[in-house]
Amino acid sequence: MVSLNTPVCDFGWKAPDFRLLGTDGEIWTLDRVRGPKGTLVMFICNHCPYVKAIRPRLVQDLRELKALGVNAVAIMSNDPADYKEDSFRYMEAVAQEFDFPFPYLVDVTQEVAKAYGAVCTPDFFGFNAGLELQYRGRFDESRKETAPDSTRDLFHAMRQVAETGRGPAEQVPSIGCSIKWINE
Repeated sequence: MVSLNTPVCDFGWKAPDFRLLGTDGEIWTLDRVRGPKGTLVMFICNHCPYVKAIRPRLVQDLRELKALGVNAVAIMSNDPADYKEDSFRYMEAVAQEFDFPFPYLVDVTQEVAKAYGAVCTPDFFGFNAGLELQYRGRFDESRKETAPDSTRDLFHAMRQVAETGRGPAEQVPSIGCSIKWINE
């Protein structure tokens, strides 16, 4: 399991569209998940300890952001060949267990992860109402364990995006497990 950091935010970069199957059995597109004041596209998976450490707080924060007009979507792009926990069946179970307030989609071909330039899980792409990138940073200072009393970096950044259309100038990169690419 390789740990990677995300690149610096490319402010204004436009969100690529997608068409992916969700754990709810529905097909989701960027337009369908788009929020009136912002959209958060997250690349997560089930087995990654970085993701596991934040799941309950992520659900809480995204419920609060939804009330501010920011919608979210989670995409799982890992090749589940080596990590059975990342299979669609387990995705359905995790979405149900944590009562995800956002669609959880599978990127079987990994084309969406490549289009976004996703490198790790979790990898966050926060867009404004015009679908222009405004945040590419961490959830908070947690690593593989929950950091007590940590600053809610993602929440505060996306709240700022909802209120002003712009993300914070200073952003700390996310860190996580490398995406498990097919045939690598």
